[in-house]
Amino acid sequence: MTIAPAEWAPQRAMFTAFPSDPELWEGDLDPARVEVAAMVTQLAQTVRVKLLASGERAAAAARQAVSHSNVDILDVPFGDIWLRDTAPIFLTATLGAAFRFNGWGGKYVLTNDEGVWARVADAAGATVVPHDFVLEGGAIDGDGSGLFVTTEQCLLHQNRNPDLGKREIELALRDALGARRILWLGEGLVGDHTDGHVDNLARFVAPGTLMIPVSAGPDDPNAAIFADARARARDGGCVVLDMPSVGRFVDTGDVRPASYMNFVIANGQVIVPLYGVANDGAAIRALEKAFPRHRVTGLPATHILTGGGSFHCITQQQPEV
Repeated sequence: MTIAPAEWAPQRAMFTAFPSDPELWEGDLDPARVEVAAMVTQLAQTVRVKLLASGERAAAAARQAVSHSNVDILDVPFGDIWLRDTAPIFLTATLGAAFRFNGWGGKYVLTNDEGVWARVADAAGATVVPHDFVLEGGAIDGDGSGLFVTTEQCLLHQNRNPDLGKREIELALRDALGARRILWLGEGLVGDHTDGHVDNLARFVAPGTLMIPVSAGPDDPNAAIFADARARARDGGCVVLDMPSVGRFVDTGDVRPASYMNFVIANGQVIVPLYGVANDGAAIRALEKAFPRHRVTGLPATHILTGGGSFHCITQQQPEV
């Protein structure tokens, strides 16, 4: 049985997407494009980047924003840029797994999102096996050994697979991704419209080793969530490393799911989102300690966050294996 490799395994390419729909992004379209272009340029230092842009105008804007020999700009239709959730999860360079996508439980159903996995597979030259249950890539994270982490809030939510319990989901993940064991955490971040994706909460940084945030203070809206996740991870036999929390991040009156855990790993480098707050530097140092052989770069991501996510949410790696 093929096990989905960890994100730090060698990569053939990294798929990502360029903000393309002015109606979705409104006043944040241009600044979000600047942030995505900076991430793409940095990724291109170590991995081939396949940058999807939906429509001729968006593709032209992408070509103007990103000029690097290691970047391919592809005019491919999609609803929005969250490829972690809509693209296939690759098991090898030429084999992937695809899942039903229902707009994060029916909250954001966008034209062209449901077929993204097939378009990405074509661009990757890969065969993809479809699986008949709802799963977004940001809802799980694996360490390459068959150990995966997720949250009960997301995978057990009634708006995904209401007829499946923990055992049925574990068997489905075994068949699709080679999962040997699932570590179930509880709730995801406050304000996360994905119903608690784990890639904002806990990420593997080595086999059996999870990085999880530490509360930034008494007003941190996720303090209890972090404490519960850390306890469950330790009870599940994982080593837990500390990541500082962004803390209480409010935009237009709402608490946003800003998280340093939404970093992306790519062939010897790690790119972490920054939010212009006190713990930005500490987050970079924490990742440098967790990945001593990787180059860690922090880049602004406050405008991407207005769409609901960050760097990990908008990328999907194609392994070299």
